[in-house]
Amino acid sequence: MALSCRSWLSNEGGKHLFLLFWLSINVLLFWKTFTLYYYGAQYYYLHRMLGLKVLEAGEQYLSNNGSCWRICRETGWLQLGLCISRASASVLNMNCSLVLLPMCRTLLAFLRGSQKVTSRKARRLLDKSKTFHITCGFTICLFSVIHVAAHVVNALNFSLRYSEDFPTLNVAHYRDEDPRKILFTTLPGVTGFFMVLVLFLMCTSSSYSLRFSNFDIFWYTHNLFIVFYILLLLHVTGGMLKYQTNLDQHPPGCIDPNKTLIDDFPIPEYPAEPIPEGYAEPESGMESNSERVCTEAPKFQSNSQETWLWVSGPLCLYCAERLYRYIRSNKPVTIVSVNSHPCDVIEIRMVKENFKARPGQYIVLHCPSVSAFESHPFTLTTDTVIEKSTGTEIPTENRGTFGIHLRVLGDWTERFRERLLSEPNLDAEILPILRQRNYPKLYIDGPFGSPSEEVFNYEVSLCVAGGIGVTPFASVLNTLLDDWKRYKLRRLYFIWVCKEIQSFLWFADLLCILHDKLWQENRPDYLNIQLYLSRTNGIQNLNGEKYQALNSRLIIGKPRLKLLFGEIAKCNRQKCVGVFCCGPNDLSKELHKLSNKTCSHGTKFEYNKESFS
Repeated sequence: MALSCRSWLSNEGGKHLFLLFWLSINVLLFWKTFTLYYYGAQYYYLHRMLGLKVLEAGEQYLSNNGSCWRICRETGWLQLGLCISRASASVLNMNCSLVLLPMCRTLLAFLRGSQKVTSRKARRLLDKSKTFHITCGFTICLFSVIHVAAHVVNALNFSLRYSEDFPTLNVAHYRDEDPRKILFTTLPGVTGFFMVLVLFLMCTSSSYSLRFSNFDIFWYTHNLFIVFYILLLLHVTGGMLKYQTNLDQHPPGCIDPNKTLIDDFPIPEYPAEPIPEGYAEPESGMESNSERVCTEAPKFQSNSQETWLWVSGPLCLYCAERLYRYIRSNKPVTIVSVNSHPCDVIEIRMVKENFKARPGQYIVLHCPSVSAFESHPFTLTTDTVIEKSTGTEIPTENRGTFGIHLRVLGDWTERFRERLLSEPNLDAEILPILRQRNYPKLYIDGPFGSPSEEVFNYEVSLCVAGGIGVTPFASVLNTLLDDWKRYKLRRLYFIWVCKEIQSFLWFADLLCILHDKLWQENRPDYLNIQLYLSRTNGIQNLNGEKYQALNSRLIIGKPRLKLLFGEIAKCNRQKCVGVFCCGPNDLSKELHKLSNKTCSHGTKFEYNKESFS
């Protein structure tokens, strides 16, 4: 049990400590703002208008920094609308700024590749950017509901407790005004309504089922964040809630010489209380507020707007990055060839000037003829071009070529395949020049970092792929084919699970060439390949003499991951094994669970999940 806990802390400690820190900041902001509006003397008259019953106007004590007011109030939940609305607004301000940072892909890729970020744990924390983005988004939705509910209560109280003494404090125009009129005829109310509507659309369209069935809806609604931030900056300019600015000349609850009392309600007298420790004795002649005479009437001013201070920095950073990415990706790439593979998989080889990428990175692909705005991420799979005629490998950096493999699954990929393979009977590899003019314009953005880059930073790595999820590891295998000796990696376990035998043909040539090369260099233990066929239809082998090495590693059924982890731990004692997964959620969850639990023979497993942000 102790070993299991230590393994869990090692794998999840950094993430959970960061989330704990983030949660603490949220709680601190909420509590600090709540107490400010609950006890602040500058909000005394605003509280009275909202129905807060004053028990004690307080006694004035002198401290080193000036006067300090202690105002105690007895309230019901419906009378705390002001405090809750402002406290929730503080939490919203912080999360509306943080939610943008995980989407700065170029910045994250730069930090991952920077020499300053040398810690593997820090780089693994960057891989959780998508999770943090979702967490911030959920928090925004939750506190938006709280914020709206509190302001509905405020509108009701402003209507029921309308006062003619302080017209500048009144949000309502007359007593018993319809609260709906207050909410839907003011700038904060109207902008707040549309912000809630945008949040609702963004939240509902982010569900996995909708993203899988119709990614267009998710993409278009999520880009409404631009409208949301415009409305947010307009929302805070209303200045409806005000505070008192002249507390020295007009202490709350004092007597106006021209009136009996400044309020409609008399302030009761209470017996004197002992002076709290730490406060000085009141000066001679100091009187209670109920006996003091005001030197002037109270003056009120709208709260200073803090939202732009929170949001402007991350928003400008995100906009600058989007502009940089637009400039970087405004020139179309040249498509060298298009190959159709079994099981509806298409391989695209491209070339672009000054394009450089690290193994495991991905690009975002945009085809205007398919969709004017929609784009999708794809892992770079071809870092090395293998010439089938000679069997020799040509490094990408010499020819500037790179490639991706995509599976046709969904409306966007269906339309994209139609544009690429308008003449399916022609061999694109035989006639690349003739077919070039028929290719659609293609733009790419990237490359961006991913967890697969960390494969080379472990002495032992376990890569588990499900179906087309093999693409992140194809780039890794290509890199090892070029030169495996320059990396820290000394043993790679490669597990690939497919439903159909034809799926293994996507990268069968690459696996065979790498296998033969390692055997020729007397390192047969460097790469451990296990291929699993989860469904059988009578064909249980790859046809061809050159695939004999793979057929001997082909297993019918699903991998027994628990036994596999035990075997890896036994063969790699006292080492840290990097676990990488790209595949179905069930497979990912099982690997994650085993990485946290397995700690036999002193072996530690660190889980890394491939997830595009």
